[in-house]
Amino acid sequence: MGTRLDIAGQASTSDATRPILSVSDINLSFGGVKALQGVGFEVRPTEIFSMIGPNGAGKTSMLNVISGFYKPSSGSILFEGLDRTHLSPSAVARLGFARTFQNIALFKGMSTLDNIMSGRLLKMKGNVLTDAIYLGPAKTEELKHREYVEHIIDFLEIQSIRKTPVGRLPYGLQKRVELGRALAMEPKVLLLDEPMAGMNLEEKEDMARFVLDVNEEWGTTIILIEHDMGVVMDISNYVVVLDHGQKISEGPPNRVQNDPVVIRAYLGESE
Repeated sequence: MGTRLDIAGQASTSDATRPILSVSDINLSFGGVKALQGVGFEVRPTEIFSMIGPNGAGKTSMLNVISGFYKPSSGSILFEGLDRTHLSPSAVARLGFARTFQNIALFKGMSTLDNIMSGRLLKMKGNVLTDAIYLGPAKTEELKHREYVEHIIDFLEIQSIRKTPVGRLPYGLQKRVELGRALAMEPKVLLLDEPMAGMNLEEKEDMARFVLDVNEEWGTTIILIEHDMGVVMDISNYVVVLDHGQKISEGPPNRVQNDPVVIRAYLGESE
């Protein structure tokens, strides 16, 4: 397991900062390719935790392990103190994990509202009979879920596109809708895989603001992969750096930013 370091580089052991997620000695291979080698770290509740590194460093592979999509060959993942290393993606989602993807994975022919509503499926408790005839509890439940989704639409400031098919939306707004669908799952831990990739400056600023608001107003723990170093350093509480499947540095943003190992591996040699 990775030991957390405070801003002075000392190990942090306070009960008040007990991890919500503990990743220990994760190894993952695809044939002869070692995607992750002994990676470990801890994520504290209600923080923005970022993973950075060059292309091919293993960041998305690590996110796929956390979400249950990949099964590590060794190592363990504890969530709220319980081992969930080998759970399926659906079981991990039921524990309180939601994610977005590098490549947008929305239902392009469906409206913004319906796409975000699809994120409520795990929360729905209706049965086949009541759902089929749309009576009593089924109607009440759908109205409750729709109210929650409308709250997300207001929060993300996308009221004007609530009925628009997402396939017609510009890229930046599609990314915002995907964030909304993940939020509809009411996650304890939100996994964001390059949420600002391909965006212009204004869109990045909007997305960074929403990520901060989700973290601060909803208390959601966020694990973020992002290539924009400026954004990472501005909004993160803690940063882990991967390179060729190995952890090469970790700590508060200012410490990582000035680490010579990170400068060589990720930012390039300074003159």
